[in-house]
Amino acid sequence: MGRTNRIDVLLDFAAHPKDVLTALPSLSAEQLNQHPEGHPNSIAWLLWHTGREIDVQLSALTGNDELWYSSQCRAALALGDVGDSLGYGHSANDAAQIQLHDAADFDHLRSYVAATLDALAAYCRGLADNDLSDIIAEYEG
Repeated sequence: MGRTNRIDVLLDFAAHPKDVLTALPSLSAEQLNQHPEGHPNSIAWLLWHTGREIDVQLSALTGNDELWYSSQCRAALALGDVGDSLGYGHSANDAAQIQLHDAADFDHLRSYVAATLDALAAYCRGLADNDLSDIIAEYEG
């Protein structure tokens, strides 16, 4: 498989979540904050976590600042310390603190996740063939 094909696969992986994000209907804060069937993670938490996960890992790869801190989303959502975290290891109480209050919050969060996906795609487009063989983490499980 040549470079273009491998990069295209990575770009495709980055595009699918953005397609879903774009297709996500406007939801009320109440809908976004619900925990369906008692699940500890709301839709708001899942969107926030998706953005944070991409943002934190991409920042580690590129050495650039996280978009969370350089965008308006962090200030607009005012999630405090829990918002600055990544979400792994969140208790149900931690996850419940990720709350959206209105349509503007949803727009901020959606824009943040879209920006992280755009940054991921830009990073992938800039990869060289030899970058794809770099080991960036070892699994110790």
